[in-house]
Amino acid sequence: MSTVTAKSDQPSALTEFWYYFSRNKGAVIGLFVFIIILLMAVFAPLVSPHAPTEQNRQLLLSVPFWMDGGSLSYPLGTDAVGRDILSRLIFGARFSLFIGLVVVTLSVVAGVLIGLVAGYFRGRVDIVIMRLMDIILAFPSLLLALVLVAVLGPGLLNAMIAISIVNQPHFVRLTRAAVMSEREKEYVVASRVAGAGTFRLMFKTILPNCLGPLIVQATLAFSAAILDAAALGFLGQGAQPPTPEWGTMLAEAREFISRAWWVVTFPGLAILITVLAINLMGDGLRDALDPKMKRS
Repeated sequence: MSTVTAKSDQPSALTEFWYYFSRNKGAVIGLFVFIIILLMAVFAPLVSPHAPTEQNRQLLLSVPFWMDGGSLSYPLGTDAVGRDILSRLIFGARFSLFIGLVVVTLSVVAGVLIGLVAGYFRGRVDIVIMRLMDIILAFPSLLLALVLVAVLGPGLLNAMIAISIVNQPHFVRLTRAAVMSEREKEYVVASRVAGAGTFRLMFKTILPNCLGPLIVQATLAFSAAILDAAALGFLGQGAQPPTPEWGTMLAEAREFISRAWWVVTFPGLAILITVLAINLMGDGLRDALDPKMKRS
């Protein structure tokens, strides 16, 4: 009876995770902001006042509603061809979050598989893989992404593939280091002696114990992917007009920065707020998943 009571008094994994995560107030704020952005992206057709490509030729470069001549119909003003900036920002959240999700998924899957092979088998396989990763890391990430997009051709899909390749080495190195620290531990040796096969050892025994740092890295890579995609869009190598992507919006508006500050400011703020919220969430995940942070 006492054993049952002791077990019931122990907090669940989710409760423990939220306890340590919520101690970081910045992470909670970041999570709240991210949820708002996510909901706006999901329900963009219902939330946005206009279609993202709808043009009003009577209101070119209209000012935000709080300035003289502004209109509540276009709360953040319009761009050079009369499109509502708020609507384009809301729909742009869809593209930015979608880019981050696809890039992180591709980077994590490929990086974890390659890092798992390198860390488990070691030897020549490890040497070849890590030298290739070192070559990729030797190039500035944005420059390498630009080269890859130039080879593949400009566009949103090719930009996501290029950013995934650039981010992949970080997951390879992190997975390899985690696997190397785990593969000689007693529970792995016991599983090997018990007759567990190579794939079982790699994917069911070792990998689950390496997920903590990978989740934190994936969160940070999510924000980095949004930044890189915006940079490629700004340089004309990412999403192409009239796609309402934040980097592309900045590129279209840069010639009006001196006489229509709002056209440039609001897409920049959208990128800043989203990336900052995700990074704050990453700090909270580190606090919640790192045993050293828990002890402190």
